[in-house]
Amino acid sequence: MTTTPFERSRSRPLSTAPASERLARLVRGRAQDPAWVRPSLLGLLAVTALLYLWGLGALGWANDFYSAAAQAASVSWKAFFFGSSDAASSITVDKPPAALWVMGLSARLFGVNAWSLLVPQALMGVATVRLLYACVRRWFGPAAGLLAGAVMALIPVAVLMFRFNNPDALLVLLLVAGAYATVRALEGGSTGWLVLAGACVGFGFLAKQLQTLLVVPAFALVYLAAAPGSPARRLGQLVAAGAAMVAAAGWWVAIVTLTPASMRPYIGGSQTNSVLELTFGYNGFGRITGNETGSVGGAPGGGWGATGWTRMFGAEVGGQVAWLLPAAVALLAAGLWITRRAPRTNRARAGFLLWGGWLVVTMATFSFMQGIFHAYYTVALAPAIGALVGMGATGLWEVRRHPLPRWWLAGTVAVSAVWSYVLLRRTPDWHPGLAPPMLMGGLVVAGLIGALPWEERLRAGWAGPGGRRAAMAVAVAGLLVALAGPAAYALDTAATPHGGAIPSAGPDVPGARGGPGGGPRGFRGAMPPGFGQGFGPGQGLGPGRGGQRGGLGGLLDGSTPDAELVALLQRDADRYTWVAAAVGSNSAAGVQLATGDPVMAIGGFNGSDPSPTLAQFQQYVAEGRIHFFLGGGRMGGGSMGGSDAAGQISAWVQANFAATSVGGTTVYDLAS
Repeated sequence: MTTTPFERSRSRPLSTAPASERLARLVRGRAQDPAWVRPSLLGLLAVTALLYLWGLGALGWANDFYSAAAQAASVSWKAFFFGSSDAASSITVDKPPAALWVMGLSARLFGVNAWSLLVPQALMGVATVRLLYACVRRWFGPAAGLLAGAVMALIPVAVLMFRFNNPDALLVLLLVAGAYATVRALEGGSTGWLVLAGACVGFGFLAKQLQTLLVVPAFALVYLAAAPGSPARRLGQLVAAGAAMVAAAGWWVAIVTLTPASMRPYIGGSQTNSVLELTFGYNGFGRITGNETGSVGGAPGGGWGATGWTRMFGAEVGGQVAWLLPAAVALLAAGLWITRRAPRTNRARAGFLLWGGWLVVTMATFSFMQGIFHAYYTVALAPAIGALVGMGATGLWEVRRHPLPRWWLAGTVAVSAVWSYVLLRRTPDWHPGLAPPMLMGGLVVAGLIGALPWEERLRAGWAGPGGRRAAMAVAVAGLLVALAGPAAYALDTAATPHGGAIPSAGPDVPGARGGPGGGPRGFRGAMPPGFGQGFGPGQGLGPGRGGQRGGLGGLLDGSTPDAELVALLQRDADRYTWVAAAVGSNSAAGVQLATGDPVMAIGGFNGSDPSPTLAQFQQYVAEGRIHFFLGGGRMGGGSMGGSDAAGQISAWVQANFAATSVGGTTVYDLAS
């Protein structure tokens, strides 16, 4: 097979090696690898683990919404399977439950606490870095794999989400696993590996539904274009992989759909108690068009911020993920240009198309979607950015004796330095001395790469130890300059406790949603009507950085109830199905976590789901199944429509029961 400068030779696959060779490779690495490879990999994984695990206990419950559901999963297998918000299974979270399965199992083993819920996320991050290294290393060598893993590990939004309990950590791990399986399938036209890739992507659906499909065009088209075998065989293999993807996602959807509504919780996020509506509406095409019934804070046609290609580089998103995004695009172009005349099955070109397709499709979707969008979604870009930088930078570096690759690499370093300077200057009061030396250092390194006559010096004997050391010094300097900015943001992210529904990496950026002058995080525009506040003082962390509280009138904030309120709710708790009911999942979550007992989340996450209806709630009260109703939280339907059952229930309670104040919270005793 014709190779390109990007490709590296590989040893015999580990799966076909004798047992003694397998053990030796696990301990020392591959026999033909330089001595630095295995220690470097172990060091990368150790540093990643330290960065992702450091001080996790300070985050508390992180996102109370998912922590409460994990607590429910730890005591009820029904809540575990369906992803219910409470152990009595009144309503589910507005996502499938795969991420909750991980946390629920951990909580069953180690108890419900911050570490048991967050350590699995960090370990998934380490596993993702390891898989990305393995994926890139197979075709581009260990240096490319190490650089890819390091870049991904240090992208600020990756540090944020692998230290948090949103479903994104599991999603990214599964997508990278799918990419690795696709790479293995491409090597020999393996149906088994391609089916595994489809299964990984399909299981990702059970983490964040249709977002998992964003990588499918890249995986499928690259396999169709570059895999060995006849076109008919490749099409048949893709059909098998598609069937595996549907099966990996569809079994749970089928069970939920076929289970009578009276035997399962209400499907949160839907208006018709339908997982299919949730899939294709609120969590599906509604995210693209902006027409999300029951949503809040947005509006059809772009109520969640300006759309367009500049979105990924703006004040809200740029510092989260875009540090090396220009470099990734530039190196993608270089890789495709160099491999343009390669044979159809060329692996290097297939690698650039696979990761480039992942990057372009995902970035385009995030840039133009008009529905709910939060900056932390962009963690899905981190593996592609890391892979493209690792493959492209090491490939161009090794052919630097040719003028065009050398100057392309120099220009990429210069652009990265200038862009890092721009991002750092968006926070002029945050370490102001960091930006100028990064800019100057980057331009100097770019000049050294481009101007030094590598070809002549190599011919004159610079290929010896002195020349290699000089080249290595320039390479190390380039890496330090490129990674200094994201590393600084990453360290700030790891050192700052985050909580609430909409966390954000790095320091606050003026003009970003939630930053100084930008309004509450996660909301742009006037406050929708019908929002109350939370449960009195000491409500804990809201969206954004530690100590900041989010907007939407407490909708996105968890609650830390007063000890007096907790004692009241725990009194005779075993006599009731729900010790309390509150409007909105976040309003209920903190109370449930504090008491350990089920709290009904009226209306689900947005308070706009018809669960329960007024008649159902009245029946629960008549049957003595709910003890207290907690005032505050969100009241009524959303700015995007949805049910007003929560408002009706609140009005009925206020009209028929006496209000008392307990620990700063308005409480109605429904058993009186």
